[in-house]
Amino acid sequence: MRPIRRLGLLAPLAALSLAGCGLNSVPTAEEQVNAEFANLQAEYQRRNDLIGNLVESVKGAAGSEEQILARVTEARSRATSVNLTPEQLDDPQAVARYNEAQAGLSQARSLLGTMIVERYPQLQSQQRFADLMVALEGTENRIRTQRRDYNEAVRQYNTRIRTFPDAIGAKIFYGAKAKVPFEAEAGADRAPQVNFNTAA
Repeated sequence: MRPIRRLGLLAPLAALSLAGCGLNSVPTAEEQVNAEFANLQAEYQRRNDLIGNLVESVKGAAGSEEQILARVTEARSRATSVNLTPEQLDDPQAVARYNEAQAGLSQARSLLGTMIVERYPQLQSQQRFADLMVALEGTENRIRTQRRDYNEAVRQYNTRIRTFPDAIGAKIFYGAKAKVPFEAEAGADRAPQVNFNTAA
């Protein structure tokens, strides 16, 4: 009877020890990273859709600006062709490629917006155009917020898999690798150069 009683006392202690070693907290933290990344992808997709609609709305008034519209369309195509899966979130090169493609679309969108404001003020009075611009600006704000939320989830996950006691379970049970946060593209702190001289 005594060995059974000891076993009864050791079982909860063993369960507590395993729980304290990241058995549950590491996958929970990883799922949070994946959820934040999925939310970020949804915002990028919304932006891609809005930019497509905006380009179509502008084409009629901006017939002579084919070069700029082509650049925006190309950036949009590149941004949608570079994929990043949750399994690649620990690969710095894959994250950098994805980040670069999305940053290119942000710059192209900024160029399109500046062109429209300066060259086609009559478009701003059209309700559909105005609605698209407001929706696009709101989406850009949500992307910034979602990137911050994703980076915070990555920070928490990376801290969890590197600190005791969760580091034990993270390495032994899951072979956990650090996730890669999104960083600003080099030069993102400077405004893009805008040149409407299309006769070049």
